[in-house]
Amino acid sequence: MNPGTAALARGLDVLCALADPAEPGGLGVVALAERVGGDKSQVSRTLATLEERGFVERDRETLAYRLGWRLFGLAARVGESRLVADAPPVLRGLVRELGESAHLSVRQGAQVLTLVSESPEATIHAPAPIGGLTPLANTSAGRVLAFDLDDAELESLGLAAQAPAIAAARSLGYAIVREEFEPGLVAAAAPVRDSTGRVVAALNVSAPRFRFDTRLEEAAQRVVAAAAALSQT
Repeated sequence: MNPGTAALARGLDVLCALADPAEPGGLGVVALAERVGGDKSQVSRTLATLEERGFVERDRETLAYRLGWRLFGLAARVGESRLVADAPPVLRGLVRELGESAHLSVRQGAQVLTLVSESPEATIHAPAPIGGLTPLANTSAGRVLAFDLDDAELESLGLAAQAPAIAAARSLGYAIVREEFEPGLVAAAAPVRDSTGRVVAALNVSAPRFRFDTRLEEAAQRVVAAAAALSQT
């Protein structure tokens, strides 16, 4: 194995060791060297490089290393890419079943970003352009994307006034919005969760109120089931 390949392999071994759930507080240089089979100086240099690039971070009190913010950011992008790939058939199933537009969205600060959208052939429907942004505050997708946020986080995003509505939706496991975002538009959304239970996306259906309002509660249950299925893929 050439030196470059060996260094890369050692770095990957270090990251895998730090991902061990049995070591939530992280690992020191000596413990890591024992685990990956390298000497202390090699592992120390590897850690310095990984720390410089944000893949690991060091606790200033214990001096133990743990996985860093950049690695979690990459993991989130992988999950997002997987959702984009897996979502279309789920959305098309909702469109066939309900006859209305269905969307997959994620949170971007205080806004909702649409990643995938499927629409029926109906003349009047509620499309959401891919890459389009809508407010977190008054949309069904926004409500469920805020399920994991505490009061301080909601306030920092200017959503303190929406806290009761978000809490009510959280207790139901889904959100329904009637004409809050746009006159004549109704929608229902449910959270898509990762393996830890964290909300990573929202699945929602939206439609004109005159055609969909009486079916909204029933539709919400279908969206919950579809979101749960997408969470397990």
